[in-house]
Amino acid sequence: MSDDCRHERGHITDSQFYGDRYATAASRRIFCDVCRKQRWLDIEAALALSQAELGVIPADVAERIAAVADLDHIDLDQVRVETARSGHSLIGLLRALETACGDTAGQFIHYGATTQDIQDTGQSLEVRDVLDTLAPALDRIIASLTHTAELHARTIGLARTHAQPALPMSFGLKVAGWLDELLRQRDRLVHLRAHTPTAQLFGGAGTMASFGGHGRATLERFAERLGLVVPELGWHVARDRVTEFVSTLAMITGTLARIADEIRTLSRPEFGEVEESWRDGKVGSSTMPHKRNPERCEQIVVLARLAAAQSGLALTAMVGDHERDARSLRLEWACVPDVSHYCLAAVEIATEVVTGLIVHPDRLGANVETVTGQVMSERLMFALGDHIGKQQAHEYVYKLTQRAQTDGIPVRKLAAEDPAITERFTDAEQERLFEPASYLGESPELTMRVVERARAVIS
Repeated sequence: MSDDCRHERGHITDSQFYGDRYATAASRRIFCDVCRKQRWLDIEAALALSQAELGVIPADVAERIAAVADLDHIDLDQVRVETARSGHSLIGLLRALETACGDTAGQFIHYGATTQDIQDTGQSLEVRDVLDTLAPALDRIIASLTHTAELHARTIGLARTHAQPALPMSFGLKVAGWLDELLRQRDRLVHLRAHTPTAQLFGGAGTMASFGGHGRATLERFAERLGLVVPELGWHVARDRVTEFVSTLAMITGTLARIADEIRTLSRPEFGEVEESWRDGKVGSSTMPHKRNPERCEQIVVLARLAAAQSGLALTAMVGDHERDARSLRLEWACVPDVSHYCLAAVEIATEVVTGLIVHPDRLGANVETVTGQVMSERLMFALGDHIGKQQAHEYVYKLTQRAQTDGIPVRKLAAEDPAITERFTDAEQERLFEPASYLGESPELTMRVVERARAVIS
């Protein structure tokens, strides 16, 4: 390998070959390194124009600053050199902007603000754009699952607990469980959008002393111009909003991973209940031509694990010293983009999965039939309990079903030969006791409650 590599890409999210499974076109635009510099310039322009409205700086100066606060007027090579020379994350850009503005207007840039005011505000703009991208994408997943849940509200399936057969259920109820969780995640997004993208403009130590008595008025105009929330106080070291953002995106990705992992498991040949959509040309293995791997579901789980790791970083960023601590901000510069890339990528892939999901009702029913004797034991217990008491019935059915499994004899056969059953239930009643389709409980009604709520929310 050459020691003078000129290739710019390094992080997996930027890979020309694999990056589309870890990031999206939208997330790359939001967190583009060069576009971040333009955001900071936009913020400097918004500050100048807001101050001009209050008479803090001359109007023609503010107009000049706003006119040249564009990367077309900025020497990025100068910015790189000055950033390296000064060791400061913003001063290089400020000096380039000052040069572009000229001697007079250049003296009024960044007037009263501190570096973190600009950078935190820039991050809030990124957070806003992530949320505005994420919300409609999540709604598309919710809409697709709503349709699937309703379609299969009465389709018989097998509930499993601890990876073992449990009871009959409708497949729609399983999907409704996914949907219900996503609706809660959607509620969290609505809360985040209303409270998290917050302006920062409080000066060096949060006192607004540098704004000459115009601090609050400047902040309000500044935030309105940028479309951000106006906070009561500065939040240079109060990072709970950012931590909530990172944690919520990690949670959303985790929910998608739970759905994806269930689909992955149920697509195994021994289950065969669902499968990812397939297209000709997609390769599952370089050596086994038959493979149709649930790669998209697996990738969502990978992204959820990566997203979860960012939550830990965000939580550590909450601990900052006094009124300013750059350690928090620099942690967020890594975990905020990363969790956004991973979450948006997971949503994009999950959309492919749920909109193309293939459900096999025949296999769902066949898998229930295979373990009918086991999964109908609860119903048998309650029916017998009406005669001998629930606790005694549990003990009786326990012995019956455990013997069936140990000796490999169908539960129904043992029950049909047992006087405790035959003396109390007719053949027709026994048949009914072992009929899974009639023991779905309130699965359809529960499913439709969630379906109707989802429709009301995304209509």
